[in-house]
Amino acid sequence: MAKSFISVEGLSRRFPVRGGGELAVFEDLWFSIERGEFVCVIGHSGCGKSTILNVLAGLDEPTSGEIIVNGEAISGPSLDRAVIFQGHALLPWLSAMGNIELAISSRHPEWSRAEIRAHAERYLELVHLEGAAAKRPSELSGGMKQRVGIARALSIEPKVLLMDEPFSALDALTRGALQDEVIAIQSKTQQTTFMITHDVDEALLLADKILMMTNGPNAYIAEIVENTLPRSRTRNDIHKHPNYYPLRNHLIDFLVTRSKELAKGPGRQPGVSDAARRNPPVVRPAQGEAEHAHATFTPKSTEKASYAFKSRPNGAFRTAARRIGAQGPAQNHRAKAAVETKWR
Repeated sequence: MAKSFISVEGLSRRFPVRGGGELAVFEDLWFSIERGEFVCVIGHSGCGKSTILNVLAGLDEPTSGEIIVNGEAISGPSLDRAVIFQGHALLPWLSAMGNIELAISSRHPEWSRAEIRAHAERYLELVHLEGAAAKRPSELSGGMKQRVGIARALSIEPKVLLMDEPFSALDALTRGALQDEVIAIQSKTQQTTFMITHDVDEALLLADKILMMTNGPNAYIAEIVENTLPRSRTRNDIHKHPNYYPLRNHLIDFLVTRSKELAKGPGRQPGVSDAARRNPPVVRPAQGEAEHAHATFTPKSTEKASYAFKSRPNGAFRTAARRIGAQGPAQNHRAKAAVETKWR
């Protein structure tokens, strides 16, 4: 079986604590990202999201486990993986053009100045900042600075783009405009992207799949939610799709209730097999799921896991769940859930 473009295998990160011992921020994470896929991770503060991104970037080392990108294990920083942080991280003495040119010259030291300039102009145009090329960061708005940061990251043509809540400090209008920019860029470049966010609506707008993490410490990936909305979605029409509210309600219910309940769930329970941890359940909330529907993880044995969907009574419809058990790593099956609506 062909390997995924990015494979995270048994990743754990522990830090020493005063008085001896260690604190595990997260433990035994397993997930994969395919080439061209946009993946978001959601979880409460303290579950290790930024630490995962730092390990992906090669800025931190895991206590155990490894990350393999395109067949090679990550051993340190690389220009193949570009990071966009919450802060713009632009060099204040350089112009917008200069910041991008510096990144390009690091990637292509053999290029002439004219080649570097032409390449930088292309990416300034991509984020619609041609008219701000000569401006320094102090002369740019917050949204414009982040646009430059996006252009700089993309200009080195990385294999993986890593985004650590890049829009969280911006006002709602600017954030929405930049989300639209990311959608447009993604459709043009098919850039493989891993993004941290606390914003459920942002995840639904941008992501192909969403990794749901339990509360830390000892956090783990409790489930993987596949975004069943069409890829052509926009901010203006996303809420009109019949799958939007089932997806949104499922994510919110996880963050409000189940992330805490599951913090001592399958990843921490004795007797749960490695297969169950290596194959987090994949959930696809579907059209017709009841407004208050939620999923509860119930490990049945060391080789099987299931999702039971529950909903409050609704006069128009009721939901029924099908369970698919994990058969173990040999068949590479994952516990999955599908929700269907039956009209009374």
